[in-house]
Amino acid sequence: MIEIKGLSKSFKVAKRSNGLRSSVKALFHREHTVVHALRDLSFSIPQGEIVGYIGPNGAGKSTTIKIMSGILVPDQGSCQIMNYTPWKERMQYVKNIGVVFGQRSQLWWDVPVIDSFELLRDIYKITQAEYKANIALLVETLDLENLIFTPVRQLSLGQRMRCEIAASLLHSPKILFLDEPTIGLDAHSKIAVRKFIQTINKEKGVTVLLTTHDMNDIEALADRVLLIGKGSLLYDGKLRELRKRYGGHKIVTIDYQKQSQPFNMIGATVLSQAAERAVLSVDSEKIKISDIISQLSDQVNILDISIKEQPIEDLIVQLYEEYQL
Repeated sequence: MIEIKGLSKSFKVAKRSNGLRSSVKALFHREHTVVHALRDLSFSIPQGEIVGYIGPNGAGKSTTIKIMSGILVPDQGSCQIMNYTPWKERMQYVKNIGVVFGQRSQLWWDVPVIDSFELLRDIYKITQAEYKANIALLVETLDLENLIFTPVRQLSLGQRMRCEIAASLLHSPKILFLDEPTIGLDAHSKIAVRKFIQTINKEKGVTVLLTTHDMNDIEALADRVLLIGKGSLLYDGKLRELRKRYGGHKIVTIDYQKQSQPFNMIGATVLSQAAERAVLSVDSEKIKISDIISQLSDQVNILDISIKEQPIEDLIVQLYEEYQL
């Protein structure tokens, strides 16, 4: 469905020093630097997959999304999506995609949300029956009933983002590009958006490319991740493979009867310790969790204990460090 080969994109950025002299000089002779946003980028995504597209700021994620949306034209390389070249066949192509940019709005600021929806219905030439069915689904699953008759400028950021996602799906796209879709959302809204994305993926087979810095979004939605750094693709694989690669550590949280003596642990790192609770990091490939619990029970009277996988953020940080990002 999505086939990208050898994409490269560079931008010329004006360079100027501070001061009046530099400002006057720039009027006659402006210096530039070339920023290589993408370098020979290649990957493919089959239909119906949710893929997490991750990387540090400035890695080239948004540039990729803009090229795949037909907004930007690459310097070289090819991009075939549903047999369309996005920037060459944009009128026919955009009917098949939905795009959400967390920092940009497609809703009209001073009118109620429903008016923007009506206008988008006309732009995409959505039939009345399809429009009513989609509105009903979106309003229910994204909890928009009390929002769609409110002017956009009166919505909070989280409320507006839910409406933005709804707007991008009115025309039943087959592909959804999400660039920081949960930015500014509270915990309740994030869960609602994640469930909705899972629903349209399973029930309608919508292919999703998700760009975000919130690794909980990645863990909740994506089975596969693409890591981009300095414009190049550095990792393409399953999330579970990352856990095998970096996730040997377990986080052990223990509640115990009050005591003030520090632990004497072998094979574990004490991350924090208070009078009645401690958190430990354990490399389960080097020592059994049962051995750690045995050591703990010899030192304190255990009341409760929980064992969790290493947080996904820690795995991604290790991945960034490996590639020196």
